[in-house]
Amino acid sequence: MEPVKAAIIYYSATGTVHTLAQAAFEGAEKAGAVIRFRKVRENAPPEAVDSRPEWREHLDATADVPEAVLDDIAWADVVLFGTPTRFGTPSAQLKAFIDSTGPLWAANQLADKVYSVFTASGTKHGGQESTILSLSNVFYHWGGIIVPPGYTDEIQYKTGNPYGTSHVTGDGPVDDIHLEAARYQARRAVETAAALKAGRAA
Repeated sequence: MEPVKAAIIYYSATGTVHTLAQAAFEGAEKAGAVIRFRKVRENAPPEAVDSRPEWREHLDATADVPEAVLDDIAWADVVLFGTPTRFGTPSAQLKAFIDSTGPLWAANQLADKVYSVFTASGTKHGGQESTILSLSNVFYHWGGIIVPPGYTDEIQYKTGNPYGTSHVTGDGPVDDIHLEAARYQARRAVETAAALKAGRAA
């Protein structure tokens, strides 16, 4: 059987979600996946980006990361989306990308794939769960297979979020616990996609 194809598609303004995405890459790679690591296009005006030095710094530092295109989802067996919370919903940048998937949806190219989400917020209870759940609504429309981390590994009892890996940036940089949680979430998603792929092949 061919290896699972995993797309990690994320938006990150100042680097936190990017760090989680890198950990997800490591987890997916450990599970044997072939991976496309993609950021979504920055659509904020330059004056907004330049108003926060860390935003401009991160944008420049990740200039070499390819931008996501619709083929990245069409190609994948499993897609992990990463986004900061924005008033309890995904970032406008990620939402804009998702809103462009109409042609794939119309061609039934989004169904039966595995989907999972990770996020970050500035404060505790800053909309992390609602952000993940709002993306689940998208996956219902797509006919996707939602794979959360759940309480299926010891690391989940340390992070406390069964919906998806989430970090509070106000607590400081992403720590080892949340990095391991992101690795585990990606590994679980890839392993589930592999089981589905094997079952369909049989």
